[in-house]
Amino acid sequence: MRRGVPDCDGRPCTVQPARSARREGRTMSDGARPAQAHGPGGDEGAAGRSAVVIGGGLAGITAALALADAGVRVTLLEGRPRLGGLAFSFQRGDLTVDNGQHVYLRCCTAYRWFLDRIEGAALAPLQDRLDVPVVDVAKPEGRRLGRLRRDPLPVPLHLGRSLAAYPHLSLAERASVGRAALALKGLDLADPALDNQDFGSWLAAHGQSGRAIEALWDLVGVATLNAVAGDASLGLAAMVFKTGLLSDPGAADIGWARVPLGELHDRLARKALDSAGVRTELRTRVTSISLNENGSWSVQVPGEALETGIVVLAVPQREAHDLLPPGALDAPEQLLRIGTAPILNVHVVYDRQVLARPFFAALGTPVQWVFDRTDSSGLAEGQYLALSQSAAHGDIDLPVAELRERYLPELERLIPGTRGAVVQDFFVTRERTATFAPTPGVGRLRPGARTKATGLYLAGAWTATGWPATMESAVRSGVSAADAALGALGRPRPRHLFEFEEAA
Repeated sequence: MRRGVPDCDGRPCTVQPARSARREGRTMSDGARPAQAHGPGGDEGAAGRSAVVIGGGLAGITAALALADAGVRVTLLEGRPRLGGLAFSFQRGDLTVDNGQHVYLRCCTAYRWFLDRIEGAALAPLQDRLDVPVVDVAKPEGRRLGRLRRDPLPVPLHLGRSLAAYPHLSLAERASVGRAALALKGLDLADPALDNQDFGSWLAAHGQSGRAIEALWDLVGVATLNAVAGDASLGLAAMVFKTGLLSDPGAADIGWARVPLGELHDRLARKALDSAGVRTELRTRVTSISLNENGSWSVQVPGEALETGIVVLAVPQREAHDLLPPGALDAPEQLLRIGTAPILNVHVVYDRQVLARPFFAALGTPVQWVFDRTDSSGLAEGQYLALSQSAAHGDIDLPVAELRERYLPELERLIPGTRGAVVQDFFVTRERTATFAPTPGVGRLRPGARTKATGLYLAGAWTATGWPATMESAVRSGVSAADAALGALGRPRPRHLFEFEEAA
Protein backbone atom coordinates (compact mmCIF):
# COMPACT_ATOMS: atom_id res chain seq x y z
CA MET A 1 0.00 0.00 0.00
CA ARG A 2 2.94 2.25 0.29
CA ARG A 3 5.33 3.64 -2.23
CA GLY A 4 8.40 5.83 -1.99
CA VAL A 5 11.91 6.17 -0.60
CA PRO A 6 12.42 5.91 3.16
CA ASP A 7 13.35 9.22 4.82
CA CYS A 8 15.62 8.22 7.69
CA ASP A 9 16.53 11.58 9.22
CA GLY A 10 20.00 11.66 7.73
CA ARG A 11 21.01 8.13 8.73
CA PRO A 12 21.53 5.22 6.37
CA CYS A 13 18.53 3.10 5.44
CA THR A 14 19.33 0.10 3.30
CA VAL A 15 16.76 -1.99 1.52
CA GLN A 16 17.64 -5.65 1.87
CA PRO A 17 17.26 -7.17 -1.61
CA ALA A 18 16.78 -10.72 -2.71
CA ARG A 19 19.48 -11.84 -5.08
CA SER A 20 18.86 -11.27 -8.77
CA ALA A 21 18.95 -14.31 -11.00
CA ARG A 22 20.78 -12.29 -13.61
CA ARG A 23 23.42 -11.07 -11.19
CA GLU A 24 23.94 -14.57 -9.90
CA GLY A 25 24.72 -15.62 -13.43
CA ARG A 26 21.79 -18.01 -13.56
CA THR A 27 20.39 -19.06 -16.91
CA MET A 28 17.40 -21.02 -18.00
CA SER A 29 18.03 -24.71 -18.32
CA ASP A 30 17.89 -24.46 -22.11
CA GLY A 31 20.17 -21.45 -22.21
CA ALA A 32 17.50 -19.24 -23.82
CA ARG A 33 16.64 -15.66 -22.99
CA PRO A 34 14.31 -15.24 -20.02
CA ALA A 35 11.22 -15.45 -22.26
CA GLN A 36 10.76 -16.83 -25.73
CA ALA A 37 7.59 -17.48 -27.63
CA HIS A 38 6.35 -17.43 -31.18
CA GLY A 39 2.96 -15.80 -30.67
CA PRO A 40 -0.50 -17.24 -31.10
CA GLY A 41 0.23 -18.17 -34.69
CA GLY A 42 3.35 -20.16 -33.86
CA ASP A 43 4.09 -23.29 -31.87
CA GLU A 44 1.35 -23.64 -29.23
CA GLY A 45 3.77 -25.17 -26.78
CA ALA A 46 6.04 -22.13 -26.84
CA ALA A 47 3.26 -19.54 -26.94
CA GLY A 48 1.19 -21.25 -24.28
CA ARG A 49 4.09 -21.63 -21.89
CA SER A 50 5.57 -18.15 -22.05
CA ALA A 51 4.64 -14.97 -20.18
CA VAL A 52 6.42 -11.88 -18.93
CA VAL A 53 5.06 -10.21 -15.79
CA ILE A 54 6.23 -6.63 -15.36
CA GLY A 55 6.26 -5.57 -11.70
CA GLY A 56 7.22 -7.50 -8.58
CA GLY A 57 4.63 -6.22 -6.12
CA LEU A 58 1.87 -8.42 -4.74
CA ALA A 59 -0.11 -8.17 -7.98
CA GLY A 60 2.81 -9.24 -10.13
CA ILE A 61 3.94 -12.01 -7.78
CA THR A 62 0.40 -13.39 -7.70
CA ALA A 63 0.01 -13.31 -11.47
CA ALA A 64 3.39 -15.00 -11.95
CA LEU A 65 2.60 -17.77 -9.46
CA ALA A 66 -0.86 -18.35 -10.94
CA LEU A 67 0.45 -18.61 -14.50
CA ALA A 68 3.36 -20.82 -13.50
CA ASP A 69 1.03 -23.12 -11.54
CA ALA A 70 -0.93 -23.59 -14.77
CA GLY A 71 2.17 -24.66 -16.68
CA VAL A 72 3.07 -21.33 -18.27
CA ARG A 73 6.76 -20.44 -18.41
CA VAL A 74 7.06 -17.08 -16.61
CA THR A 75 9.68 -14.38 -16.31
CA LEU A 76 9.04 -11.73 -13.64
CA LEU A 77 10.77 -8.37 -14.13
CA GLU A 78 11.16 -5.89 -11.26
CA GLY A 79 13.07 -2.63 -11.37
CA ARG A 80 13.82 -2.50 -7.66
CA PRO A 81 16.42 -4.65 -5.92
CA ARG A 82 13.68 -6.55 -4.06
CA LEU A 83 10.13 -7.85 -4.38
CA GLY A 84 7.08 -6.66 -2.46
CA GLY A 85 6.13 -3.42 -4.17
CA LEU A 86 4.68 -1.00 -1.64
CA ALA A 87 4.96 -3.39 1.32
CA PHE A 88 8.64 -3.91 2.04
CA SER A 89 11.37 -3.76 4.69
CA PHE A 90 14.74 -2.04 4.95
CA GLN A 91 17.66 -1.97 7.39
CA ARG A 92 18.33 0.95 9.68
CA GLY A 93 21.40 0.03 11.67
CA ASP A 94 20.49 -3.13 13.56
CA LEU A 95 16.75 -2.63 13.04
CA THR A 96 14.70 -4.28 10.30
CA VAL A 97 12.02 -1.72 9.55
CA ASP A 98 8.80 -2.02 7.55
CA ASN A 99 8.22 1.01 5.35
CA GLY A 100 4.74 1.17 6.88
CA GLN A 101 2.33 -0.78 9.03
CA HIS A 102 0.19 -3.12 6.91
CA VAL A 103 -2.77 -5.11 8.25
CA TYR A 104 -5.40 -7.32 6.69
CA LEU A 105 -8.76 -8.70 7.78
CA ARG A 106 -10.21 -12.18 7.91
CA CYS A 107 -12.45 -11.21 4.97
CA CYS A 108 -9.31 -10.65 2.86
CA THR A 109 -9.55 -14.14 1.44
CA ALA A 110 -7.25 -13.47 -1.54
CA TYR A 111 -4.40 -12.17 0.60
CA ARG A 112 -4.89 -15.08 2.98
CA TRP A 113 -4.60 -17.41 -0.03
CA PHE A 114 -1.40 -15.58 -0.98
CA LEU A 115 0.06 -16.09 2.49
CA ASP A 116 -0.77 -19.80 2.29
CA ARG A 117 0.74 -20.03 -1.20
CA ILE A 118 4.08 -18.61 -0.05
CA GLU A 119 3.92 -20.62 3.21
CA GLY A 120 3.78 -17.48 5.33
CA ALA A 121 0.36 -17.64 7.02
CA ALA A 122 1.82 -18.60 10.40
CA LEU A 123 3.99 -15.48 10.32
CA ALA A 124 1.01 -13.12 9.94
CA PRO A 125 -1.71 -14.55 12.19
CA LEU A 126 -5.19 -13.17 12.72
CA GLN A 127 -6.76 -12.16 16.01
CA ASP A 128 -8.94 -14.86 17.52
CA ARG A 129 -11.65 -12.22 17.71
CA LEU A 130 -11.83 -8.56 16.68
CA ASP A 131 -10.62 -6.35 19.52
CA VAL A 132 -9.50 -2.76 18.89
CA PRO A 133 -8.52 -0.57 21.86
CA VAL A 134 -9.52 3.05 21.16
CA VAL A 135 -7.98 5.79 23.33
CA ASP A 136 -9.58 9.25 23.46
CA VAL A 137 -6.92 11.64 24.68
CA ALA A 138 -9.48 14.40 25.28
CA LYS A 139 -10.97 12.48 28.22
CA PRO A 140 -9.49 12.37 31.75
CA GLU A 141 -6.94 9.65 32.38
CA GLY A 142 -8.63 6.50 33.58
CA ARG A 143 -11.63 7.12 31.35
CA ARG A 144 -9.94 7.26 27.98
CA LEU A 145 -10.12 3.65 26.85
CA GLY A 146 -12.92 2.16 24.79
CA ARG A 147 -12.97 -1.02 22.73
CA LEU A 148 -14.48 -2.17 19.47
CA ARG A 149 -14.80 -5.94 19.69
CA ARG A 150 -17.14 -8.66 18.60
CA ASP A 151 -19.08 -11.38 20.34
CA PRO A 152 -19.70 -14.91 18.97
CA LEU A 153 -23.14 -13.91 17.69
CA PRO A 154 -24.62 -13.57 14.20
CA VAL A 155 -24.43 -10.29 12.24
CA PRO A 156 -25.30 -7.60 13.31
CA LEU A 157 -25.61 -8.75 16.94
CA HIS A 158 -21.89 -9.57 17.01
CA LEU A 159 -21.09 -5.86 17.50
CA GLY A 160 -24.19 -4.94 19.49
CA ARG A 161 -22.74 -5.15 22.98
CA SER A 162 -19.53 -3.37 21.96
CA LEU A 163 -21.41 -0.53 20.31
CA ALA A 164 -23.83 -0.20 23.23
CA ALA A 165 -20.91 0.21 25.63
CA TYR A 166 -18.67 2.32 23.38
CA PRO A 167 -17.79 5.28 25.61
CA HIS A 168 -16.66 7.64 22.86
CA LEU A 169 -20.22 8.22 21.58
CA SER A 170 -23.34 9.40 23.34
CA LEU A 171 -26.31 7.07 23.71
CA ALA A 172 -28.13 8.87 20.90
CA GLU A 173 -25.08 8.66 18.64
CA ARG A 174 -24.74 4.93 19.29
CA ALA A 175 -28.37 4.38 18.33
CA SER A 176 -27.93 6.44 15.16
CA VAL A 177 -24.85 4.40 14.21
CA GLY A 178 -26.91 1.23 14.38
CA ARG A 179 -29.56 2.69 12.09
CA ALA A 180 -26.94 3.89 9.59
CA ALA A 181 -25.28 0.46 9.61
CA LEU A 182 -28.58 -1.19 8.71
CA ALA A 183 -29.07 1.32 5.87
CA LEU A 184 -25.54 0.64 4.68
CA LYS A 185 -26.19 -3.09 4.74
CA GLY A 186 -29.13 -2.54 2.39
CA LEU A 187 -27.06 -0.81 -0.32
CA ASP A 188 -26.46 -2.69 -3.56
CA LEU A 189 -22.71 -2.66 -4.24
CA ALA A 190 -23.44 -3.31 -7.93
CA ASP A 191 -25.26 0.02 -8.23
CA PRO A 192 -22.92 2.33 -10.21
CA ALA A 193 -24.61 5.38 -8.71
CA LEU A 194 -22.84 4.70 -5.41
CA ASP A 195 -19.51 5.53 -7.01
CA ASN A 196 -20.60 9.10 -7.73
CA GLN A 197 -21.60 9.93 -4.14
CA ASP A 198 -19.30 10.76 -1.25
CA PHE A 199 -19.51 8.75 1.95
CA GLY A 200 -19.50 11.78 4.24
CA SER A 201 -22.66 13.26 2.71
CA TRP A 202 -24.38 9.88 2.89
CA LEU A 203 -23.48 9.56 6.58
CA ALA A 204 -24.76 13.05 7.34
CA ALA A 205 -28.01 12.30 5.51
CA HIS A 206 -28.38 9.22 7.71
CA GLY A 207 -28.09 11.11 10.97
CA GLN A 208 -24.38 10.73 11.72
CA SER A 209 -22.90 13.55 13.77
CA GLY A 210 -19.39 14.86 13.24
CA ARG A 211 -18.37 13.05 16.42
CA ALA A 212 -19.81 9.74 15.22
CA ILE A 213 -17.94 10.08 11.95
CA GLU A 214 -14.67 10.85 13.75
CA ALA A 215 -14.97 8.24 16.50
CA LEU A 216 -16.25 5.34 14.43
CA TRP A 217 -16.70 5.69 10.68
CA ASP A 218 -13.40 7.51 9.99
CA LEU A 219 -11.60 5.47 12.63
CA VAL A 220 -12.09 2.48 10.35
CA GLY A 221 -12.51 4.21 7.00
CA VAL A 222 -9.38 6.35 6.98
CA ALA A 223 -7.20 3.31 7.71
CA THR A 224 -8.81 1.16 4.99
CA LEU A 225 -9.66 3.76 2.33
CA ASN A 226 -6.83 6.27 2.93
CA ALA A 227 -9.38 9.08 2.87
CA VAL A 228 -11.79 10.77 5.23
CA ALA A 229 -15.48 10.08 4.66
CA GLY A 230 -16.11 13.32 2.79
CA ASP A 231 -13.40 12.49 0.24
CA ALA A 232 -14.31 8.83 -0.27
CA SER A 233 -16.59 7.17 -2.80
CA LEU A 234 -19.73 5.79 -1.19
CA GLY A 235 -19.31 2.67 -3.33
CA LEU A 236 -15.87 1.86 -1.94
CA ALA A 237 -16.81 2.80 1.61
CA ALA A 238 -19.94 0.66 1.48
CA MET A 239 -17.85 -2.23 0.18
CA VAL A 240 -15.43 -1.89 3.11
CA PHE A 241 -18.07 -1.70 5.83
CA LYS A 242 -20.47 -4.26 4.34
CA THR A 243 -17.72 -6.79 3.74
CA GLY A 244 -15.71 -6.15 6.90
CA LEU A 245 -18.38 -5.49 9.51
CA LEU A 246 -21.74 -6.60 8.12
CA SER A 247 -21.10 -9.85 6.23
CA ASP A 248 -19.74 -12.42 8.67
CA PRO A 249 -19.11 -12.17 12.43
CA GLY A 250 -15.38 -12.77 12.04
CA ALA A 251 -14.83 -10.78 8.85
CA ALA A 252 -13.12 -7.84 10.56
CA ASP A 253 -10.70 -9.82 12.75
CA ILE A 254 -7.31 -8.17 12.21
CA GLY A 255 -4.10 -9.83 11.08
CA TRP A 256 -0.61 -8.41 10.67
CA ALA A 257 2.92 -9.66 10.12
CA ARG A 258 4.90 -10.64 13.21
CA VAL A 259 8.04 -10.63 11.05
CA PRO A 260 9.39 -7.95 8.72
CA LEU A 261 7.32 -7.60 5.55
CA GLY A 262 10.42 -8.40 3.53
CA GLU A 263 10.40 -11.87 5.05
CA LEU A 264 6.97 -12.47 3.52
CA HIS A 265 6.78 -10.41 0.35
CA ASP A 266 10.42 -10.74 -0.68
CA ARG A 267 12.14 -13.83 0.75
CA LEU A 268 9.22 -16.25 0.96
CA ALA A 269 7.64 -14.91 -2.22
CA ARG A 270 10.94 -15.35 -4.06
CA LYS A 271 11.24 -18.89 -2.69
CA ALA A 272 7.72 -19.71 -3.94
CA LEU A 273 8.47 -18.20 -7.36
CA ASP A 274 11.68 -20.20 -7.64
CA SER A 275 9.87 -23.40 -6.67
CA ALA A 276 7.21 -22.72 -9.29
CA GLY A 277 9.86 -22.29 -11.96
CA VAL A 278 9.46 -18.53 -12.37
CA ARG A 279 12.59 -16.72 -13.44
CA THR A 280 12.84 -13.53 -11.39
CA GLU A 281 14.93 -10.62 -12.67
CA LEU A 282 15.51 -7.76 -10.21
CA ARG A 283 17.01 -4.36 -11.02
CA THR A 284 15.52 -4.79 -14.48
CA ARG A 285 13.43 -1.88 -15.73
CA VAL A 286 11.19 -2.28 -18.74
CA THR A 287 11.50 0.61 -21.18
CA SER A 288 8.80 -0.37 -23.68
CA ILE A 289 6.50 -3.15 -24.84
CA SER A 290 5.36 -3.65 -28.42
CA LEU A 291 3.31 -6.11 -30.46
CA ASN A 292 5.21 -7.95 -33.18
CA GLU A 293 3.85 -8.72 -36.63
CA ASN A 294 3.55 -12.42 -35.77
CA GLY A 295 1.32 -11.64 -32.78
CA SER A 296 3.96 -12.09 -30.09
CA TRP A 297 5.13 -9.35 -27.75
CA SER A 298 8.55 -7.74 -27.36
CA VAL A 299 9.42 -6.50 -23.88
CA GLN A 300 12.40 -4.15 -24.05
CA VAL A 301 14.84 -4.03 -21.12
CA PRO A 302 18.32 -2.51 -21.16
CA GLY A 303 20.44 -4.54 -23.53
CA GLU A 304 17.85 -6.98 -24.84
CA ALA A 305 14.28 -7.59 -25.94
CA LEU A 306 12.30 -10.49 -24.53
CA GLU A 307 9.81 -12.17 -26.86
CA THR A 308 6.70 -13.69 -25.31
CA GLY A 309 3.08 -14.55 -25.95
CA ILE A 310 1.62 -12.97 -22.80
CA VAL A 311 2.42 -9.74 -20.96
CA VAL A 312 0.99 -8.83 -17.56
CA LEU A 313 1.55 -5.18 -16.74
CA ALA A 314 1.53 -5.03 -12.92
CA VAL A 315 2.89 -1.55 -12.23
CA PRO A 316 1.30 1.66 -10.87
CA GLN A 317 -1.26 3.33 -13.09
CA ARG A 318 0.97 6.13 -14.36
CA GLU A 319 3.72 3.69 -15.30
CA ALA A 320 1.14 1.48 -16.97
CA HIS A 321 -0.08 4.47 -18.98
CA ASP A 322 3.44 5.18 -20.21
CA LEU A 323 4.05 1.55 -21.24
CA LEU A 324 0.70 0.80 -22.87
CA PRO A 325 0.88 0.52 -26.66
CA PRO A 326 -1.58 2.58 -28.73
CA GLY A 327 -5.06 1.11 -28.85
CA ALA A 328 -4.67 -1.11 -25.79
CA LEU A 329 -7.35 0.89 -23.92
CA ASP A 330 -10.14 3.02 -25.34
CA ALA A 331 -9.28 5.94 -23.07
CA PRO A 332 -5.79 5.46 -21.61
CA GLU A 333 -5.76 9.05 -20.37
CA GLN A 334 -8.23 7.99 -17.69
CA LEU A 335 -5.37 6.24 -15.90
CA LEU A 336 -3.80 9.66 -15.33
CA ARG A 337 -7.04 10.87 -13.75
CA ILE A 338 -6.81 8.27 -10.98
CA GLY A 339 -5.43 10.36 -8.15
CA THR A 340 -3.09 9.28 -5.37
CA ALA A 341 -3.14 9.67 -1.59
CA PRO A 342 -0.21 9.76 0.86
CA ILE A 343 0.58 7.78 4.01
CA LEU A 344 3.11 8.96 6.59
CA ASN A 345 4.73 6.52 9.01
CA VAL A 346 6.41 7.79 12.16
CA HIS A 347 8.92 5.47 13.87
CA VAL A 348 10.00 5.99 17.48
CA VAL A 349 12.43 3.87 19.50
CA TYR A 350 12.35 4.28 23.30
CA ASP A 351 14.91 3.09 25.84
CA ARG A 352 12.29 1.05 27.73
CA GLN A 353 8.88 -0.56 27.30
CA VAL A 354 6.22 2.14 27.27
CA LEU A 355 3.20 0.26 25.84
CA ALA A 356 1.79 -3.08 26.99
CA ARG A 357 -0.73 -3.73 24.19
CA PRO A 358 0.25 -4.67 20.60
CA PHE A 359 -1.65 -1.74 19.02
CA PHE A 360 -4.35 0.85 19.57
CA ALA A 361 -6.26 3.54 17.70
CA ALA A 362 -6.48 7.12 18.94
CA LEU A 363 -9.01 9.96 19.02
CA GLY A 364 -8.62 13.65 19.83
CA THR A 365 -5.07 13.75 18.51
CA PRO A 366 -3.26 13.77 15.16
CA VAL A 367 -2.07 10.22 15.99
CA GLN A 368 -4.22 7.59 14.24
CA TRP A 369 -2.90 4.05 14.90
CA VAL A 370 0.09 2.94 16.98
CA PHE A 371 1.71 -0.51 16.67
CA ASP A 372 4.43 -2.19 18.70
CA ARG A 373 7.10 -3.37 16.23
CA THR A 374 9.77 -4.28 18.78
CA ASP A 375 9.99 -8.03 18.22
CA SER A 376 9.63 -7.98 14.44
CA SER A 377 12.34 -5.36 14.07
CA GLY A 378 14.92 -7.30 16.07
CA LEU A 379 15.28 -4.58 18.70
CA ALA A 380 17.14 -6.09 21.67
CA GLU A 381 16.37 -3.46 24.32
CA GLY A 382 13.67 -0.84 24.70
CA GLN A 383 10.53 -0.56 22.58
CA TYR A 384 9.89 0.45 18.98
CA LEU A 385 6.53 2.00 18.10
CA ALA A 386 5.27 2.72 14.58
CA LEU A 387 2.55 5.30 13.91
CA SER A 388 0.53 4.82 10.73
CA GLN A 389 -0.92 8.12 9.50
CA SER A 390 -3.25 7.68 6.53
CA ALA A 391 -4.57 10.50 4.33
CA ALA A 392 -1.60 12.52 5.60
CA HIS A 393 -1.87 15.36 3.10
CA GLY A 394 -0.95 18.03 5.65
CA ASP A 395 2.04 16.22 7.15
CA ILE A 396 3.62 14.30 4.31
CA ASP A 397 6.16 16.98 3.34
CA LEU A 398 6.93 18.41 6.77
CA PRO A 399 10.59 18.27 7.89
CA VAL A 400 11.53 15.47 10.26
CA ALA A 401 12.31 17.96 13.05
CA GLU A 402 8.84 19.46 12.77
CA LEU A 403 7.21 16.01 12.77
CA ARG A 404 9.20 15.16 15.89
CA GLU A 405 7.91 18.27 17.64
CA ARG A 406 4.38 17.40 16.55
CA TYR A 407 4.17 13.71 17.38
CA LEU A 408 6.35 13.09 20.44
CA PRO A 409 4.19 15.30 22.71
CA GLU A 410 1.09 13.54 21.37
CA LEU A 411 2.56 10.18 22.31
CA GLU A 412 3.24 11.53 25.80
CA ARG A 413 -0.43 12.52 26.04
CA LEU A 414 -1.56 9.09 24.84
CA ILE A 415 0.91 6.77 26.56
CA PRO A 416 1.87 7.67 30.14
CA GLY A 417 4.90 5.37 30.01
CA THR A 418 6.59 7.58 27.41
CA ARG A 419 6.84 10.56 29.74
CA GLY A 420 9.96 9.38 31.52
CA ALA A 421 11.41 7.43 28.60
CA VAL A 422 14.34 8.48 26.43
CA VAL A 423 13.78 8.63 22.68
CA GLN A 424 16.74 6.79 21.20
CA ASP A 425 15.68 7.13 17.57
CA PHE A 426 13.04 9.01 15.60
CA PHE A 427 12.57 8.74 11.85
CA VAL A 428 9.83 8.77 9.24
CA THR A 429 8.97 6.97 6.03
CA ARG A 430 6.92 8.88 3.50
CA GLU A 431 4.78 7.32 0.83
CA ARG A 432 3.52 10.28 -1.16
CA THR A 433 1.63 8.13 -3.65
CA ALA A 434 0.83 5.26 -1.30
CA THR A 435 -2.57 4.38 -2.77
CA PHE A 436 -4.95 5.51 -5.44
CA ALA A 437 -7.33 8.15 -4.09
CA PRO A 438 -10.78 6.57 -3.51
CA THR A 439 -12.63 9.71 -4.59
CA PRO A 440 -16.19 9.72 -5.94
CA GLY A 441 -16.13 8.73 -9.61
CA VAL A 442 -12.89 6.73 -9.41
CA GLY A 443 -14.70 3.49 -10.13
CA ARG A 444 -15.35 4.37 -13.76
CA LEU A 445 -11.65 5.17 -14.25
CA ARG A 446 -10.36 1.76 -13.06
CA PRO A 447 -9.83 -0.65 -15.97
CA GLY A 448 -10.32 -4.40 -15.80
CA ALA A 449 -7.63 -7.01 -16.37
CA ARG A 450 -8.27 -7.38 -20.11
CA THR A 451 -7.07 -4.86 -22.65
CA LYS A 452 -7.99 -4.57 -26.34
CA ALA A 453 -4.54 -5.89 -27.26
CA THR A 454 -4.46 -9.69 -27.48
CA GLY A 455 -2.13 -11.16 -24.88
CA LEU A 456 -1.78 -7.98 -22.79
CA TYR A 457 -3.31 -7.82 -19.29
CA LEU A 458 -3.34 -5.35 -16.41
CA ALA A 459 -2.87 -5.97 -12.69
CA GLY A 460 -2.53 -3.72 -9.68
CA ALA A 461 -4.58 -2.60 -6.70
CA TRP A 462 -5.77 0.34 -8.84
CA THR A 463 -7.53 -1.89 -11.38
CA ALA A 464 -11.24 -2.75 -11.15
CA THR A 465 -11.20 -5.21 -8.27
CA GLY A 466 -14.07 -3.60 -6.37
CA TRP A 467 -11.73 -3.09 -3.38
CA PRO A 468 -9.84 0.01 -2.25
CA ALA A 469 -6.05 0.08 -2.59
CA THR A 470 -5.13 -2.74 -0.22
CA MET A 471 -2.99 -5.86 -0.30
CA GLU A 472 -6.23 -7.75 -0.91
CA SER A 473 -6.97 -5.68 -4.00
CA ALA A 474 -3.45 -6.24 -5.33
CA VAL A 475 -3.67 -10.02 -4.99
CA ARG A 476 -7.15 -10.13 -6.50
CA SER A 477 -5.92 -8.15 -9.49
CA GLY A 478 -3.10 -10.64 -10.07
CA VAL A 479 -5.57 -13.50 -9.98
CA SER A 480 -7.86 -11.71 -12.44
CA ALA A 481 -5.03 -11.06 -14.88
CA ALA A 482 -3.85 -14.68 -14.72
CA ASP A 483 -7.41 -15.95 -15.11
CA ALA A 484 -7.96 -13.79 -18.19
CA ALA A 485 -4.69 -14.95 -19.74
CA LEU A 486 -5.38 -18.62 -19.05
CA GLY A 487 -8.87 -18.26 -20.48
CA ALA A 488 -7.47 -16.79 -23.69
CA LEU A 489 -5.04 -19.69 -23.92
CA GLY A 490 -7.81 -22.22 -23.32
CA ARG A 491 -5.98 -23.55 -20.31
CA PRO A 492 -7.77 -24.70 -17.16
CA ARG A 493 -7.14 -22.51 -14.17
CA PRO A 494 -5.54 -24.25 -11.17
CA ARG A 495 -8.26 -25.05 -8.66
CA HIS A 496 -6.21 -24.02 -5.65
CA LEU A 497 -5.77 -20.55 -7.14
CA PHE A 498 -9.43 -19.77 -6.69
CA GLU A 499 -10.06 -21.39 -3.32
CA PHE A 500 -10.33 -17.94 -1.77
CA GLU A 501 -13.39 -17.22 -3.96
CA GLU A 502 -15.14 -20.19 -2.40
CA ALA A 503 -14.11 -19.02 1.04
CA ALA A 504 -15.53 -15.56 0.31
